[in-house]
Amino acid sequence: ENKRLRLHLEKLTGSSSHYYASADAVHESPDDDKMPTVGNSGGHVLQMIKDQHFLESSEKLNTSSYVNVYFEHEEIEAMNLGARINLADQTVYPQSFKMHNQVLNMVAHLWNCPRPADFDEYGAFAGAGTVGSTEACLLAGLCLKFRWRGWYAKRHGMTEEQVKGVMPNLVLSTCFQAAWEKLFRYMDVEPKFVVPSKSSFAITAEEVEKLVDEKTIGVLCILGNHYGGQYDPVWEIDELLTKLNRQKGWQVGIHVDGASGGFVAPFQPDLPAWDFRLRGVLSISASGHKFGESCCGTGWIVWRQRKDLSEHVAISVSYLGGKADSYTLNFSRPASGIYVQYYKFFRLGRRGYQALSDNRTSNAKYLRDHLKALTYKGQPRFVMLDAGDTNCLPVVAAYLNPALELPYDDIDLQHTMMGYHWYVSGYKMCFLDPKDETTQPLFHDAAPDQTMFRVVVKANVTRVMLDHLIDSLKAALESMDQLSAGFTMLHLKKKSKQHFKGHAC
Repeated sequence: ENKRLRLHLEKLTGSSSHYYASADAVHESPDDDKMPTVGNSGGHVLQMIKDQHFLESSEKLNTSSYVNVYFEHEEIEAMNLGARINLADQTVYPQSFKMHNQVLNMVAHLWNCPRPADFDEYGAFAGAGTVGSTEACLLAGLCLKFRWRGWYAKRHGMTEEQVKGVMPNLVLSTCFQAAWEKLFRYMDVEPKFVVPSKSSFAITAEEVEKLVDEKTIGVLCILGNHYGGQYDPVWEIDELLTKLNRQKGWQVGIHVDGASGGFVAPFQPDLPAWDFRLRGVLSISASGHKFGESCCGTGWIVWRQRKDLSEHVAISVSYLGGKADSYTLNFSRPASGIYVQYYKFFRLGRRGYQALSDNRTSNAKYLRDHLKALTYKGQPRFVMLDAGDTNCLPVVAAYLNPALELPYDDIDLQHTMMGYHWYVSGYKMCFLDPKDETTQPLFHDAAPDQTMFRVVVKANVTRVMLDHLIDSLKAALESMDQLSAGFTMLHLKKKSKQHFKGHAC
């Protein structure tokens, strides 16, 4: 009680300006998490937040995430400016929305989108800034679904109500990102999965052809899957769909999920056409906050045209003092991501993005070459999984060599690496099927309980940092070798528990 009274007195009088000499430093958080009755000084609350932030893993040593974590002082200032602007209110903040359209047009040009016939009317390509690529994927999926409904109803002489009772499908790889599970769960679309090989991580035209039918709203091509960074062959899928559409009278198109690769592939000149240069590509989405180098929560969606695509999700808004179209699922949103993306495009230009791409690729190769060189008892330590040094994401993926019969796995390696401050993600080669929540193999030629790990080489991961990562990896492996007996017992216990509880991916 005395402590609470002293804290209350300090808040009223400001008698202690030093946070760690104040009662706040010894005050326990209430168990019921109720809002405090009395407020506090800004400095003290900020320090409370900083202390809790300090307990997190270092975002710059998190090689699991694709999200950009480096910001110059000027772009932080731009980010703060954007936090005060509700981008949905286009009438009150027209200049911010003009900046949005400028950036949108730059993205559309980057992806070689043809200039739409109604460009002068709107002043922008068909598209929108979104809250990450998840919202962009959902919007793309909805447009494909509504486009398909109109076509299917006309083909079968059905009414609008009748066609709503028909379940459409989307063909995609098992290496899909979580955004698409939301489409399947919330928006009545059935997934039809291509199960790729662990040698490629990519779909093939041959496998896609087996799954596409007249209820298919589109084929999803992943431009850089998050497991190994490989690209689906969009150019081959486009050729296949062009043939099938001509033969069967279908109109199946492609959505390119460029969550990670949308701002990488344009700077890889040897890559075959993957974007709007292919007529079958109807829409492309990307995360601005990944290799677009913007702040977290930035995404982009571009459609080939408004007619029978983006018009399906356009909502006219007038109650804020004017009339404007909204293409996004959510309404109110800050302009921060738009401001930072604008900053980055003008700060770096194409040459700057090219230099970033080249540096990331070079550093990924450096790490990859070191992993290839590691041996144990005369055999390679790792089996490499990623696509190599060109035409892929700057990702290094591998798994411990099964021929070594080690008592530990790649997830154990992840936990051990945390002792050296690095977060390196370990995974099992399986996924939860959104249709029935069962555990299914990620690849047709790998057991679902086989583990792997992945390192995302972002722009902030320099050669000096990679040397530390490599040294840490060697030390971790040496430590794990010395603790072999302990890992043997640990995995025996895990298997015993799984026998009774069932395996989870």
